[in-house]
Parts: sequence; structure tokens; C-alpha cells
Amino acid sequence: MRKKIVAGNWKMNMNLQDGIALAKELNDALVADKPNCGVVICTPFIHLASVAQFLNQDVIGLGAENCADKEKGAYTGEVSAEMVKSTGAQYVILGHSERREYYHETPEILKEKVMLALKNDLKVIFCIGETLEEREANKQNEVVKAELEGSVFNLSADEFRKIVIAYEPIWAIGTGKTATSEQAEEIHAYIRSIIAEKYGKDVAEDTTILYGGSCKPSNAPELFAKPDIDGGLIGGASLKAADFKGIIDAWK
Repeated sequence: MRKKIVAGNWKMNMNLQDGIALAKELNDALVADKPNCGVVICTPFIHLASVAQFLNQDVIGLGAENCADKEKGAYTGEVSAEMVKSTGAQYVILGHSERREYYHETPEILKEKVMLALKNDLKVIFCIGETLEEREANKQNEVVKAELEGSVFNLSADEFRKIVIAYEPIWAIGTGKTATSEQAEEIHAYIRSIIAEKYGKDVAEDTTILYGGSCKPSNAPELFAKPDIDGGLIGGASLKAADFKGIIDAWK
């Protein structure tokens, strides 16, 4: 059975004190009411080591929102995969549309990041997805296929098993627009089919594919009911414990 996951991406929100408070609140809520799925929170770098001390990682995994494409050295301001791992984090988000768009991360850069993350025993939440123009031109399938081929299809089958895919329609992030559950299921099924072409049916069936695009407590049950949607990568709704737990409880 492939793993069901609800992952929170805090983005550039929460100072350290507020972040610790939110992590504690979530941890207490989920220790008291055990989730029916894997839960991960991905926080800004400066939160990681502090937050790690307050999480029961049997209940909530910890992740970073990015890592560097270099191992170490004279790269002022960068944070390596090894540093992320040393905080107690288990996951890292790579390829988020905001990183691709605002910071010009190319498929080659992301390929390096993925390799370094895996080398340091981090699980990768790898984001793919199309813009509104690409969706309107009906190019979503070729876009997600190219993003997988560009950065993760170089991996061996064993390495690929450490990748969680997050499909995020860029046109539905923070816009309030959500893909319908049918639209989301259709592209999730397509993503699974191209993983099967590359790595075989067993690997594809075991790959967790998350939906990331304005997922909230109200629409999570309908999205998560679809056979190829294995959870969510949650932005804004992960910053409030009640909302985030509402999405996690959609698995009950």
C-alpha cells in the first residue's frame, strides 16, 4: 500500500517563536488524535533544528522547503542537504513552482539538488505542474512529463522510490481556484502512467502523488477520495493548526 501523506509547506511565514508554537500545537493535537496518514511539516531553514525538538517524528515528519545544489563550500547564504539532514529533518521540497519561477531553478539545478538530497538520506517531495497558459493550451501532460524527465527520471528505480511527487497546478496556488477533483485525478493518473512506463507498474503503484493547489478542509475529502490522489501539499491552510488538522482528518 502506498503511503498517504499530508504535507504542510509554510513558505516564508512565521517567525521562529510562532513557528515553534504552531509545531507544538500540531504535535499535541496529532498525538492526542492519531492521524490516519503520514504528516509532514516543511518549515523555513531557521526553524528546523528548534522545531525538531518538539515533534514526535512517529506522528509528524519534518522537512525543509529547499536545499542547495552544491555539497558545501563558498556559497554564502546557501543551506546544503547535509545541513538540512543534521537538523533532524527527513524530507525536503524541491522544484516548487515558486523556486522555478522567482529563482530561475532549471531542471539541471533541480537534478543536482535531488541527487544531493538522496545522498544525504532525505526523502524528496518533488513538485511539478503547469501554468494557466499551459493548461488552456492543453499542454499540462507534456509539461509534467518534461519536468519529471528533466530532474528525476535519471534516478534508478530504488532511488526513485524515495521520491514523493506533488502535482501543483500553478494556476490554483493561492488563487482560490482549485482543479476539480476530476481534473486532478486525470493528471495524477497520467503521472502514474508515465512513472509506470519508466520504472514499471510496481514502482508506479507505490509512488505517493500529492495534490497541491488550494486544498482545504472543505475540498480535501472529495480530492482524497480519488484513486490516484494520495494526499496534499498544503500551503496557506498549513499555517493554522485547525485547518491543517481538518485536511489530515479527511483521511478518516
